[in-house]
Amino acid sequence: MSELAAEDAKLVTLARSARARTGARQGAAVRDTDGRTYVAAGVGLPSLSLSALQVAVAMAVSSGAQGLEAAVVLGDDPTDVAGVAAVRDVAPSAVIHCAVTDGTVVSSG
Repeated sequence: MSELAAEDAKLVTLARSARARTGARQGAAVRDTDGRTYVAAGVGLPSLSLSALQVAVAMAVSSGAQGLEAAVVLGDDPTDVAGVAAVRDVAPSAVIHCAVTDGTVVSSG
């Protein structure tokens, strides 16, 4: 995998910190088209279950983001079909990086 741009590497760092801070299975971060970042961990309540990436996208949208440039989902298993779908709903061409817990990006698209 090639070297990430500095702004995308920052998203990886932020996703790692969200996961570490909460002990969640996954952490995520997104950057909107104005350069603002939104960082989240997953939510697992009896009445509400959202992946980290879904929460980050929801935070961006509820803050008025008009689009997303990039997203990172990070965890032991960075697979997140629902989170990727949420990013694509807002920004079909945004790059999405999937990373394992040490920050190594295993896929981008």
